[in-house]
Amino acid sequence: MPKLTPYDLAPRVAPEKAQNLTERVLLIRRIAKVTAGGKNMRFNAMVAVGDGKNIVGIGLGKAAAVPDAVRKGVAIARRNLIEVPLWGNTIPHDIVMKYHASKVMLKPAVDGTGVLAGATVRAVIDLAGIKDVLTKAIGNTNPINLSKATMDALASLRDPRTEVARRRARVAPAAPAATRTTPPAAPAAPTPKPEA
Repeated sequence: MPKLTPYDLAPRVAPEKAQNLTERVLLIRRIAKVTAGGKNMRFNAMVAVGDGKNIVGIGLGKAAAVPDAVRKGVAIARRNLIEVPLWGNTIPHDIVMKYHASKVMLKPAVDGTGVLAGATVRAVIDLAGIKDVLTKAIGNTNPINLSKATMDALASLRDPRTEVARRRARVAPAAPAATRTTPPAAPAAPTPKPEA
């Protein structure tokens, strides 16, 4: 069984909540399965879907024809939408995430910076509604791995306000000092000293 990533474990957005979704094809590639009778040609399509506000998802569709692969990719992406916590127009904190040989680094940026990213990472970030962010792709730049690393990074982001509240609720408050219900006992009478 493959190892589950943060994107796999992130809670999914209800279909009713996801409205006006935009689709973007990140990659189409032809694959060939060699059999005794010859080569069977098929297609893979990596598709990203998002509403441009804070909901985004990706899907990898496979079929014998390109349109079918894209349609399947869109359907998978719509089933796997996640909500990304935003801090204004940027992300709440730095994050570095690795998926196989691809590593993606995301950093918050001030207003007006824009999205500084490569094509694959930019497509996912734009669909998530992030307007200002600095990114760096390290290692393998395979679009499938990069998009999955980006989604893992976005799924791992935490909103500081809700995260602090969640962590504070987890720590049990100190119990108040016990109040006395009975009056204090009278001091013990001094013991007489033996006479020598």
